[in-house]
Amino acid sequence: MANVDGSWDTVAKTPMGDQKSTLTVQSAGDTFTGTFSGAMGNTEVKDGKVDGDRLTFTIDITVPMPMSLTGDVTVDGDTINGTVTAGAFGAFPISGTRA
Repeated sequence: MANVDGSWDTVAKTPMGDQKSTLTVQSAGDTFTGTFSGAMGNTEVKDGKVDGDRLTFTIDITVPMPMSLTGDVTVDGDTINGTVTAGAFGAFPISGTRA
């Protein structure tokens, strides 16, 4: 199992441009809690799950409009890569490094 805990400086490639944010992860067995913080606000991670080096989670945002985003990322050492899905808007790549 990868060391998934810590702060991750991420960038999501969205239609609104690159969205930089910090994902914090505190795992406890096969779940995790944390926050997602960026220029568009801060939100708590919901339904955080850990499966080896894979993290899945949901976050609720209000800017630019209220919606739930789902994340599916893989930790590889000090890097993180995956996708964030914004409902009907589709999935966008997200990547980052351990802060």
